[in-house]
Amino acid sequence: MTPEAKLSALGLTLPNPPAAAGSYVPSVRTGNLLYCAGTICLLNGQMTHTGQVGKEQTVETGYRAAEVCALNTLANIKAATGSLDQVARIVLVNGFVNAIDGFSDSPAVINGASDLFVKVFGEAGKHARAAVSVSGLPRGTTTEIQVVVELKA
Repeated sequence: MTPEAKLSALGLTLPNPPAAAGSYVPSVRTGNLLYCAGTICLLNGQMTHTGQVGKEQTVETGYRAAEVCALNTLANIKAATGSLDQVARIVLVNGFVNAIDGFSDSPAVINGASDLFVKVFGEAGKHARAAVSVSGLPRGTTTEIQVVVELKA
């Protein structure tokens, strides 16, 4: 089953690829690595999750926010390569959680992105990762992820 068929089976569709919001590009390819810029909880132009986990958001809604970020990253990967079939492996995910001071459950939130990558790519979706709490993110988004992908030769 293709990655896009797996998304469909999960009841998910790729959003429009989010445009860069500053002086950068959504992704940069060097050799067989694709470095994806950070994506936030912006789905087809609308913010889906804003505010801090532990205040306006819960771990569960933060998990969903991270999943939205992963969908946006997948949309950018497809825009850069033409097909999610070009992904050999998700190499690295850096996850950021907009959270209250002292919040220590960032890994459970960023699992929303990690779990989706594994559901879509199987073993090739397993990756190295950081999950960090921060006191604020662009546009008040609840989560942001940054991803490095290995592409097929």
